[in-house]
Amino acid sequence: MRASIFYMLRSLGIVNVRATTVSDRVLADIANHDYDIVLLGHNVSDSFAGIQLLEEARFRGYMKPSASWVFMTSDASQEAILHAIDSQPDILITKPFTVDKLKGRLDALMTRRARFHDIDRAIESEDYEAAIRLCLTRFTTDDPDYDGAQLVACMVLSKLKRYEQLGKLSEELYWRTRDKEAGLFWAESLVFLGQPDDSVNLLQDIIAANPLYMGAYDMLALAHEHQGELDEAREIVKLATSKSPMGIPRQMELGRLATQTRHLEVAEGAYRRSITLGQKSCYKSPEPYLKMANVLRLGVGSVNEHQLLDAERRFEGLLLQAASQFKDDKSLKVKAALLKCEMARSLERETEAEKFAVEAKRENDALEEPLDLGREQALLSGQPVARPEKKVESKTEKEGAVKRDSSMSLKVNRQGVKHYSNGRLSQALRHFGLALEYDYANGDALCNLAQMYLELARDDKAKRDARLIMFDRNMHLAGKLRLSAEALKKKKVLQALRKKDIDGLPPGPLGALLR
Repeated sequence: MRASIFYMLRSLGIVNVRATTVSDRVLADIANHDYDIVLLGHNVSDSFAGIQLLEEARFRGYMKPSASWVFMTSDASQEAILHAIDSQPDILITKPFTVDKLKGRLDALMTRRARFHDIDRAIESEDYEAAIRLCLTRFTTDDPDYDGAQLVACMVLSKLKRYEQLGKLSEELYWRTRDKEAGLFWAESLVFLGQPDDSVNLLQDIIAANPLYMGAYDMLALAHEHQGELDEAREIVKLATSKSPMGIPRQMELGRLATQTRHLEVAEGAYRRSITLGQKSCYKSPEPYLKMANVLRLGVGSVNEHQLLDAERRFEGLLLQAASQFKDDKSLKVKAALLKCEMARSLERETEAEKFAVEAKRENDALEEPLDLGREQALLSGQPVARPEKKVESKTEKEGAVKRDSSMSLKVNRQGVKHYSNGRLSQALRHFGLALEYDYANGDALCNLAQMYLELARDDKAKRDARLIMFDRNMHLAGKLRLSAEALKKKKVLQALRKKDIDGLPPGPLGALLR
C-alpha cells in the first residue's frame, strides 16, 4: 500500500516524497523536517499503529499549522474514526482509494494552504495578533474561504482565552452558517463568560444535529460542571466514552467526575480502560493507577472484612505496578505515600497514617521541584480542585503584559449583588462567575458565589451533592487568597454553616453579599 501511494503521488507530479514504515522513529523525522504534507497510514494489525503516531504528534505539538496531515485507514469502524478525529487531521481517507480521489483531496487541501499560508505561518510563530488581523481583513464576505477564515480567527481567540471577542464572532458565524465548530466556539465563550445555562441549550441543539460530534459532548460536560451539575456532567462524558471509547483523556475525565460523584464502579472502569489503552500511547502515565487505587480506598467503608482484605491487596498491587512501570518518575514515591496515608486514615489507623505522611514529606523534600502536598493530596483523593490554566500570550501581549481587570471584576460583582437582591438568582450566579473571569483573586466574588451554592444546596435536594462540591471548591480557592476583613468574616460564617445540617439552615439569604 505504501508503494502504491508513493507512485500515485509521483504520477500526480509530486517528486519530493519520502516513504517510511510507521514506527516511533517517524516522529523524530517529522520534528526535524519542514514537510508540507504528512500522509499517515493506519492498519489495525500494525504493532505501532498510525493512530498512535497521529495522537502523539498532536500531543507533542508536531502538527504545525503550516503542514497538512492526511490520515489513511483501512479501519472504518466508528471507534477508530472518532478516535482519529480527536487528534484533528486535516483529511481522513478510508482505504482503498483511487488516484483521482487522492488528487481531488490533495488539490483542495493545497489550494486552501496556499490562501492561508501567511495566517498559518503567523500562528506557527505565535504572532496571534497578525493571524487574527489577516483572518478578519483578507477575505471579503463573498469569498468562498471567508467562513473558513472566521473559524481560524475563532480558534486563535479561543487559544488566547479572549472570550468576549470570541463570543461575538462565533455567534454571528454560527447563525449565518450553522457550522458545528462555530457553535462549539460560541458555547465555549458562553461557559467562560458566566452563561453556562445558555451554553447547555446551544450544545444540546448541536448534538441533536451532529450526534457524533465529540467536542460538543466535552464542552457540554464542562458547561454542566460550571453550573455545579456534576451528575449531569458525568453522564454526558459517560455517553461520549460509549460512542468513542479509545480516547484516554476522555476516559480520565469520566473517572474524575465519577469519583467526585461517588459512582465508584464507573470510575474504576474508566481508569482500568485508561491503563489498557495507555500501554502504547503517549498518554501512558502513573495517574490512572493512582486514581484507581484511590477509588478502592473510597470504597473500603462499605465492605465486609473479606472484601476489605481484597481491596487492600488490590490497592497495594496498583501502587506496585505504577512503581514498576514508571521507575524514572521521582514524584511517584511522594504520591504513593500520600495515598497510603489516606488509606490508613480511611481505616482509622492514625499511627500508620502519620508514618506515611512523614514519608511523603521526606520524599517530597528530596525532589528538585517539590510538589504542593496539600493540592496533590486533594487531587489524588478525588476532591474538586481548581485546575490552573496557563494563559496563552500573543507577541504583543508578551511585549506589553496584559493585567487582569480588577476594577471591572468589582463592577460585575456589584451587579451580581443587585441581581441577587432583586431575586434574579441565575443572573447573579452568572455575574459572580464573570467577576472571577476578570479577576480570579476577587475574594468577595468567591464568597458570594459560595453563599449562593450553599443556598442552592439547601433548596434543591436533587442537586445537593453537586452544589456542595461547588461550595467547597470556592471556599478552598478563597482560602488561598489574602481576604479583606469583611470577606474573611463572611468565609468563617459560611464554613460554620456548612458544618450544620443542610436541611436545618434558615430559609432565604444566609447573610448579606459582599459588594
